[in-house]
Amino acid sequence: MGWWFQIDLWKRVMVGLALGAVTGLLLRQVLGAEAAGANVTAWAKPIGDAFINLIKMLVVPLIFTTLVSGVLAMGDPKKLGSLGGRALGMYMCTTLIAVSIGLLIGSLIQPGAGFDTTTVATADLESARSQLSANPQPGSVGEQLMHTILSIIPTNPVAAMAQGDVLPIIFFAILFGIGILMSRDAGKPLANVMNSAAEAMMKLTLIVMETAPFGVFALMAWVMGDRGLTILAVLGKMTASLYIACGLHILITYGFIIKGLLRLPVFAFFRGAVDAQAVAFSTSSSNATLPMTISCATKNLGIGKPIASSVLPLGATINMDGTALYQGLIALFAAQALGIEMTVSMYFTIALMATLVSIGTAGIPSVSLFLAATTLSVVGVSPDQTVLIIALLFPFDRILDMMRTVTNITGDLAVATAVAKWEGELDELVFRARDRI
Repeated sequence: MGWWFQIDLWKRVMVGLALGAVTGLLLRQVLGAEAAGANVTAWAKPIGDAFINLIKMLVVPLIFTTLVSGVLAMGDPKKLGSLGGRALGMYMCTTLIAVSIGLLIGSLIQPGAGFDTTTVATADLESARSQLSANPQPGSVGEQLMHTILSIIPTNPVAAMAQGDVLPIIFFAILFGIGILMSRDAGKPLANVMNSAAEAMMKLTLIVMETAPFGVFALMAWVMGDRGLTILAVLGKMTASLYIACGLHILITYGFIIKGLLRLPVFAFFRGAVDAQAVAFSTSSSNATLPMTISCATKNLGIGKPIASSVLPLGATINMDGTALYQGLIALFAAQALGIEMTVSMYFTIALMATLVSIGTAGIPSVSLFLAATTLSVVGVSPDQTVLIIALLFPFDRILDMMRTVTNITGDLAVATAVAKWEGELDELVFRARDRI
């Protein structure tokens, strides 16, 4: 089996992704849609779920230990403020650009124009209604902002870790690291423990990532076997709009950051990010992809561990460019399908609301779809119409979410690269080595 490990991980992951998609589509062709769905649900989904559980297992301890270790490596809490300010500023800018691109593509392609909303199944309507009732969202911009701010501060750090609430974990880890630094000599034994724990978690991450080709294969076989390409028949223009908008954002916005701002080779960046992109595409979860994202940042892109361990966990929660872009597209889709006239002020309000809604969104599959209720209210969509739109999109959201997650984690890596470059924590020899492969 030595030959297997000699192949670059990204190549193995991409092969797994391609073979999984082909397997799912072939089963659908041979067995029929219903039988293929039952078949892949029986064997592929459990394997995929096991892989997702493996990497989810790493998320909380990896975030906490590496972030504390990263704070300790900085030595000065003031550097953390500079780093965090740069990261947050770039995250907000890229999110606004993402929404704008989504609105532009949505206006050009018109995904909702002439769409027949009566095709929604009753079961989907009831499911959407119950989901929205169970997850009410703050309505106004002020309420959304206050909700996000308050959610950062944990009332119980242990409970936040148990529930996997990333933002409170980040907040507590940063304060804990600062507390160790302020303890000076008394805190050195604990600092050594946290550094050792962070190193151990990184090694464990590398072990788990070796299962990625098999997990990605199973997840893609399940998605394609269960759903196939039926989304193209129902929501072809919406799918095209999202994939085009995300592709443009990745190539133009992140490409400009790498090439225009940092003067680094674009190909080397995307080559270094491809492992994380493949896992993101198959899992549809920024949080589940986080261990692979951190691994790509340090191993492939030469980003220093203090930067990777602080900027990337923050990005996995704060930086949701794909989600924000999708929120704008959903608003336009709804307005076009329901015959609502759009004004210039509504476009600006959608951009602001979509940015705020995306901040702090849980990095799990399809959660952003149910946040659309807040954005849809901006264009005058009634509660019943909101349920209708969400019910229409929900059965096919997984395939849409896959591209949104790729966008999110690519943005995380682009911003982390920029911050590392500015903070003197980027090993350019490692980064540029990807250009020669």
